[in-house]
Amino acid sequence: MTPNTEELLLAAAYNNAAWCAAVSRDGGFTAEAWTSPRRTPPYYPDAVTLTGEADAAALVAAIDTASPGASVKDSFAALDLAPAGFEVLFGAQWIHRPAGAPAAAPALEWARVAGPAELVAWETAWDGEESSGLFHPGLLTDHDGDVVFLTGRDADGRILAGAAANRTGEVVGVSNVFSVDGTPDDEAWAGALTLVAGLWPGLTVVGYESGDDLDTALGQGFAPLGPLRVWVHTG
Repeated sequence: MTPNTEELLLAAAYNNAAWCAAVSRDGGFTAEAWTSPRRTPPYYPDAVTLTGEADAAALVAAIDTASPGASVKDSFAALDLAPAGFEVLFGAQWIHRPAGAPAAAPALEWARVAGPAELVAWETAWDGEESSGLFHPGLLTDHDGDVVFLTGRDADGRILAGAAANRTGEVVGVSNVFSVDGTPDDEAWAGALTLVAGLWPGLTVVGYESGDDLDTALGQGFAPLGPLRVWVHTG
């Protein structure tokens, strides 16, 4: 049975929350949200809603708003967190790509990151400057193969593109898609989608993007699912 839009939205939100929990190594799940009582690493939210009916007050009470910059991923663009001292940081679009959809042939040599040293090299290429240890080695070993990092290298072994992927249930989330300067953005998606199809055949791919990155993803066979917002605490 082909999942409907609502099912895919719920699956995409949960998949992304599981990814945030894995990177943060903290927090817990309820039926309404994943929340971390301690501040999460840079770029990662302190909460991700799992339904459109999440209770705003309970969500805010479950995270640390005393430290600057607490954020909430409002997965269904359904919350009003302004009264609690938040403002919208950005909006984006959930996307999905049906299983079996053909991907363009990548030009680089693509493979999974095999160990901690390669993960440092991946993060350095992703960051553009240096690895900060944001993506810890436990991501490679603690999730039964359901979290992978993907690299596209040239003939000299340089990482020119990459992505991260995580499987939950019947979907695979693709995130942190990047290409270094001079490498087409399409290459990162082509390589990542080709590897994901080999690792998890038959599963729908989900994620979220905005702006030019959203346009690139739509050009690679993704379709929009629905809006999300990220709120940041400024009070």
